[in-house]
Amino acid sequence: MNPVYIEIDGFDGNARAARLFTPHGIIKTPVFMPVGTNACVKALTPQDTKETGAEIMLANTYHLYLRPGHDLIKKFGGIHRFMGWDRPVLTDSGGYQVFSLAKLRKITENGVIFQSHIDGSSHNFTPENAISIQNALGADIIMCFDECTGFPVTRKEAEESADLTALWARRCMDAHQGNNQALFGIVQGSIYPDIRQKSLEQITSIDFPGYAMGGLAIGEPKEQTYKIINKILHCLPFDRPRYIMGMGSPVDLVEGVFNGADMFDCVMPTRNARNGQFFTDNGRINIKNARYFNDEMPIDENCQCYTCRNFTRAYLRHLFVLKEILFYRLATIHNLYYYINLMKRIRTAIINNKMADFRKQFLDKWR
Repeated sequence: MNPVYIEIDGFDGNARAARLFTPHGIIKTPVFMPVGTNACVKALTPQDTKETGAEIMLANTYHLYLRPGHDLIKKFGGIHRFMGWDRPVLTDSGGYQVFSLAKLRKITENGVIFQSHIDGSSHNFTPENAISIQNALGADIIMCFDECTGFPVTRKEAEESADLTALWARRCMDAHQGNNQALFGIVQGSIYPDIRQKSLEQITSIDFPGYAMGGLAIGEPKEQTYKIINKILHCLPFDRPRYIMGMGSPVDLVEGVFNGADMFDCVMPTRNARNGQFFTDNGRINIKNARYFNDEMPIDENCQCYTCRNFTRAYLRHLFVLKEILFYRLATIHNLYYYINLMKRIRTAIINNKMADFRKQFLDKWR
């Protein structure tokens, strides 16, 4: 049996509520994964992260390869022990970071030669060493090394990228040595449904234990994003986890689950928190706004996170204006709690066959 597998608890249309079994615990889906780029969620301790309700964390292969190095993390017993997190971990392959952060890069059929965004040093990522690095890190779920396009992108570029991603996916599967790790395949193809469908057929033919949609939420219009997930996502194998990479506004989560997604990650809740933005069902609150100077309300009176149970908008604005470190912790706690609680509410709606009603009410509030 695969080290990671899914059992469906209920579905409503294409939306699914399930349990994802991993070597470090069971995850109830749909699930949002906080991003811990450098083996930590910025501003939070692992205990803080657990108290938001997080069941799994994402870490970044590219960044951990550059600093402190995967060999060091392996020496310390793997990523779970290194960062003091005993729940499941997913590592991405580094493909998107090579695309978005490298100062210079050259893509060949063999892999990518790139310059580090830190010091300009030269590195070579191939499917084989991307998997070797992730095997050393020891996450429960690891990702194939893929070629991610930008936006806008021509049909020819998107098709070439999808074909290269499929070629690399087979090499990743052949290189994978982690018997206690599940390797997920990634579907590419940008905004072109027929190329996405072809990529899906190429990737699913390899029979991975889970599948992801990559190359979305990178600048394309939202209607294009939703068109792709509506046409393609439910075509992924029903008995395997489905993961949309990097797509993560609250509306994105609702639309993604509605179309059949189980897993999400995004830096939005943590990054926006550090910039003074809080998420609620009624939209975002920008705490730097002067109107909150003497506001006695919590960020969200219906929220049960530590921040909302103990602090006013006035106090949070005071911390933000002074750039107090405490602000970043309190804001991040709220936003992650909001995201994770949103997924719990969606799960309940699916089990009760109320997903369409939930979606409509949620979108009406955000609009």
